[in-house]
Amino acid sequence: MKISGVEIRPGNNIEYDGSLWRAVKIQHTQPGKGGAYMQVELKNLIDGRKNNVRFRSAETVERIRLDTKDFQYLYAEGDMLVFMDTETYEQINLPQDLVGEASAFLQDGMMVMLEMYEERPISVQLPETVEATVVEADAVVKGQTASASYKPAILDNGVRVMVPPHIVTGTRIVVDVYEREYVKRAD
Repeated sequence: MKISGVEIRPGNNIEYDGSLWRAVKIQHTQPGKGGAYMQVELKNLIDGRKNNVRFRSAETVERIRLDTKDFQYLYAEGDMLVFMDTETYEQINLPQDLVGEASAFLQDGMMVMLEMYEERPISVQLPETVEATVVEADAVVKGQTASASYKPAILDNGVRVMVPPHIVTGTRIVVDVYEREYVKRAD
């Protein structure tokens, strides 16, 4: 579907310069002289490159739709991750780079969503939050209550997050996967 360059919004997937891109940030600018344009920060969906592009209102770009499909994470094999299609039970190997830093939160049997373009995986989306166990938490320093004091803790997957003082070693907590922040204590 063709859209005008000034109709691009963050999160839109477009085809530009022979590749697939996702709009990350946009800024609409109307200079005193000349026509208005949209300054768009694009991220390449294939290799992760970033690019800043100006689109005038007369320019059109192809907006693409990505298909989403449910997969189950099975295990890691070197720097490759193995996923299984929940409908056909077909297994697929994907590079760890496709998941990015969130790969530390992958757990065996976890349901993820793959975004596909022409049957080719473009990105892997994990659930927003996951449960993890605190394996190491620093002791609380008494008297530091003037402000909301958080302390560092290390989770069972090796990720370091800041947690409230009442969290101790062995506590199960819910963590935001993409922000790497403490959300709440697990029930």
